[in-house]
Amino acid sequence: MNNTIKHIFFDLDHTLWDFDKNSSLAFQMIFKKFEINIEVHDFLKTYQPINMNYWKLYREEKVSKLELRRGRLTEAFSNLNIFFSLEIIDAMSEDYIDFLPLNNHLIEGTKDLLEYLNPKYNLHIITNGFKEVQNKKLFNSGIQHYFDTVTDSEEAGVKKPNPVIFKQAIQKSGAQLNSSLMIGDNYEADIVGAESVGLKTICFNYHKETLPLSNIQVSKLSQIKDYL
Repeated sequence: MNNTIKHIFFDLDHTLWDFDKNSSLAFQMIFKKFEINIEVHDFLKTYQPINMNYWKLYREEKVSKLELRRGRLTEAFSNLNIFFSLEIIDAMSEDYIDFLPLNNHLIEGTKDLLEYLNPKYNLHIITNGFKEVQNKKLFNSGIQHYFDTVTDSEEAGVKKPNPVIFKQAIQKSGAQLNSSLMIGDNYEADIVGAESVGLKTICFNYHKETLPLSNIQVSKLSQIKDYL
């Protein structure tokens, strides 16, 4: 594979940027501010699958950005028999977006991998995250300088796995499909989406899912070096 690849496209959340850890820290700040007397750990057990489902609906254009932000909090608290006014939910939601990029833990091996790849390949980001947050994450975590281009779903007008966002990222980067590779954690959004336009892929199987054997997959970022 490494003889033909010139451009590598990365997903950001759960692939390079440790979303789970940083999100937990953001919620700790919110719970302190709003004096919510439950353990963040217990809240997250309820919240995380709800959040994943809302992001799936968001990718499928079934909920709006506002519905995602409101719905995931309202539903999670409701499941724990805690109820807030819409005004408070919106205030928490805004704070979450503000607090999230204040903590910038990276997935183990991120900087080492980027240092390894950077001299050999042109690196890029394709993300479904919100533009204003993703740019802060890249800058605050100190990895923005590794990437030539960043393509986000708000700019593209569609979300992964829609082929349009991949085509737009390829065009923006000046890359060729046959010499490009996508690396991401979400099988549906990153891998199936990228393959639909002809990109080669490596799945960072962060979620420990059972994937088709035909897909290259790794459980640690350091293992990507074996293919590049």
